[in-house]
Formats: sequence, C-alpha cells, structure tokens
Amino acid sequence: MNYIIRRRPSAGCRARTWFFISGLLVCALLFYSGRKLIKATSTDKSCMSCHVHPHADQSWKLSSHYNNASGTIVHCAQCHLPPEGEGYLVAKAKHGLKDLYGYLFKDTSEIEWEKKRLLEYAKKIVYEKSCIDCHENLFPVTLSVNGGNAHLFYTESKDPLNCINCHLTVGHFDKNAVLHEHDTNFGVTVTSNEPPFAEPAKVAEFKNFTEMIPGTRISFEMIAIPGGTYRMGSPDDEPLRDPDEGPVRTVTLSPLWIGRAEVSWDEYMTFFRETGSPPGTKVTQLPNLKDVDAISGPTPPWGAPDQGWGKGSRPAITMTWYAANVYCEWLSRITGKKYRLPTEAEWEYACRGGTKTPYFFEGDPKDYSSEGFLKRLIRPDTGIIASKVIYGLSSGSKTAEPSSLKENPFGLKNMAGNVAEFCSDFYAPDFYASDSTGADPRGPAKGQEHVIRGGSFRSDAKDVRSAARDYTRTKEWLVTDPQMPKSIWWYSDCIDVGFRVVCEADDSIVK
Repeated sequence: MNYIIRRRPSAGCRARTWFFISGLLVCALLFYSGRKLIKATSTDKSCMSCHVHPHADQSWKLSSHYNNASGTIVHCAQCHLPPEGEGYLVAKAKHGLKDLYGYLFKDTSEIEWEKKRLLEYAKKIVYEKSCIDCHENLFPVTLSVNGGNAHLFYTESKDPLNCINCHLTVGHFDKNAVLHEHDTNFGVTVTSNEPPFAEPAKVAEFKNFTEMIPGTRISFEMIAIPGGTYRMGSPDDEPLRDPDEGPVRTVTLSPLWIGRAEVSWDEYMTFFRETGSPPGTKVTQLPNLKDVDAISGPTPPWGAPDQGWGKGSRPAITMTWYAANVYCEWLSRITGKKYRLPTEAEWEYACRGGTKTPYFFEGDPKDYSSEGFLKRLIRPDTGIIASKVIYGLSSGSKTAEPSSLKENPFGLKNMAGNVAEFCSDFYAPDFYASDSTGADPRGPAKGQEHVIRGGSFRSDAKDVRSAARDYTRTKEWLVTDPQMPKSIWWYSDCIDVGFRVVCEADDSIVK
C-alpha cells in the first residue's frame, strides 16, 4: 500500500504568506486612500482653501466656464491640471508643493496679483491638453467668422500657440481684457472748461519748450538735448550684456528736442479722434503719407488697449510701430515742426544723459537683477533703481504715470523703463560691427523689424540698462487679432511698448 505523506507548511512559509497577503491589503488600502485624497484635494473647495487669490473665486463665477447658458461648470482642476494619464499626478505634485510653500511661508500682501493675470504666467498653469480634451470640435456651426479665422490660424500655425492666447479670460473673467469686442468708449472726448489752444508753441531758440496741440487743451514738454559725441553700446565686461550691444562705437549727434516723457494716452487719443477710421475699415496697404491731403488714422481697437489701468498721463500702449510713425507725421502737420521717432543712437544718447555706466545712475546690474534661483529666494535691494525706473520688481505689473519717478541727467523721465520705446531704425543684431557712420546714424537701410529700447514694467533689471536692445515681433504680437488681414494699427498681444517723440532742430535756431 502506498501512502502520501503531506508535510505541514513551516512557520517561515506561513509567515511569508501572511506577509504577502497583508502587503496586498496595505497596498490596496493605500491606493484607495490615495485616490480618495487626490479626489478630495482636487475639488474647487479644496483649491480655494489653499489658494489665497483675492479675486479667483469671484472672477471664476463671472466667467463663461461657470456662468453660461448650458449650466456647465468647469472646475479648477480641469484647467489647471492636465487630463489623467497625461502627467496628471506629476503636475499635481509640482503645483501642490509650490502652492503649499506659498500658503505657509509667503506674505499674501506682497504677492503681485496683477502679474499673475498676464499671459506669460497663465501659460505655466493652464494646460493645452485640458482645453482640447473638452473642446474637441474647433469649428462648431455657431462659431463666428472671426472665431473661424482664429481657429484656422491655430490649427495651421507652425509656431506653438495656446488656446489662452485668445481665451485668457474664459476661466477668470476680466472686463478689461475682452478681446473680440470693440471698445465703444475708446474715442470719448474729455471736455474742459478752459479754452483750447489757438496755435502750437512758437520756438525761436534752442531751449526746453511746451508743445500745445491746437484745438485742444493737451500739451507736453520737449527737452533740448545738446549735440555731442559719446560711446554707443556696452563694453565686453559690462555685466549681463547681450552680444548685439557691441562693439562699442563712437557716435556724434546733432542737437534735438525729445519728449520729457513717453507719449501719453491724452496725446494719443487726440490723434485718434482727429484721424480715426470707423470700425470695420480695412487698410491692406500702407498709404504713402506724402501723397495724401489728410492722414488716415487708427481703426478702433479690440478690447481695452489701456488694460483697465487708466489713460490720462500714463504712456499710450498697444499701438503698432506703423501707428506711432503716423502719429509723428500727424503731429508734424498740425504743429508745423519736424516730429519723428528717435533713432536708436539718439535714444541711447538721451537715456545716458552723459553717463558711461550701465545705468544713468549708480549700481551693478548683477546686484539689481532678479534672474537666477537664489535671486528668486532673496529679493534684490531695489532702493536706488526703483526710484529711477519702473521695471519688473517695482511696477506692480502695470504702467505708471511719469510723476512717480526722478529724472535722468538730461531731465527725462521713464527712459529706462515703464514701457519700451519704438525707434525709427530697422533692427539688425550685427549692425554695430558693420556700420561706419559716425555722425547721426540712421540704422540699416532695410529690414523686417524695428528697434525698441528701454525695457518696460515687465523687464528684469538687466534689460533696462542704457545699452540694452530689443526689437518688434510683429507676427507674434498679432496672434490673437481676429481680423483678416491683421490690423496695421494695433498689436493684440503686446502691452508694454510705447514711444516718445523727437523734434528736429533747424540750424538757424541752434545757432
């Protein structure tokens, strides 16, 4: 007879089995708890309890993602996290840790909320995949012609675009940033009890004067800048310089007048009211201003070009280089003087005010700059620079009136910041090396984009140095313009560039 002998599992084997089963139960419990925790911390209530944005909840409930005809509510995590399976957990951990740090250690009164409304910040916390996950059909039958044109541009563009380039306010409503509507109040005339100026300023000698726009109460100051020779550009050892700022060259300039401050909204609005074209006017070719009796001015802009910050003496913004140039032509005609945009050489000479240092005041760009990991943790000392320049760390992410700053040695305000400023020159990164013109240089003979100078309220300290250069980006700055063809008068995607004017001085006056 055969016997089958069954051996009882050893104590070690039983322990391993129970350990395995316990591990499975613990993993299941952790997985279940983790899913519940993830879901609980992704609710709107949870987001609002940690985020201390003073406007987020209210502006969300006013937006089309909450307040719409269908009654559909788009929740916080649906926009501010990617879809599940598309990096959801990694993004949630990254944003969660950052927000928790801010909640525990940051003073909410010092957070720049205006800056967080801007497109460049929003791109970091709104996921394109989430937009497309909900909005699969980009060409519904209810889409407007402008919307169809914009979506067609989006699908065919070789450059990366984001939905929020056009739809920045769909999640958090902002009445001042409604893009696809004309600003019906833009051209409203401000009345005054004082009689208008009968004629422009009469200038008989080379000194500061106040220009008066005939038929209005609008005036602005022009500062006499003596001619002279200076070293244009930045030397190789200047901290944080860019290659297109050199080589340093000697430039001689004739005397001129330049605006004490940037062209204000009050001044630009006068031009708009006198020359503006009605909505829908199409100007597909740039007119030759010398061959027309009257100047055709801007069409009404889309949305609020002042961004809701106010007009008045604040610098005018969002107009194109072409519009600024036409403004100078108009100003020349109504005053009988020779107004134009400054050349790049004239701009830097006026900004330096006779100084040879990186700024027209004391300081090292490396000490003032906020770029770099450590500088983000330890805020640079802004005491000196903030009294001279409206830039990234002192602006509150918007423009300021010229009265808020001290002047440079020539008596000019906001040369180095507030808004960057158009120059008349075409831009070329290597122009300094190839140009041999030593007297009154005018820049390259041809080009695609124009020079802008001075940095802006969005700039780091390194970009408001006297020699810092930049240039227009016409295609990029017209991405969200819903018109076809694009406007020649207004940039839809550039809110920090303006301009100031130069007035040429006749030889008879200078002598």
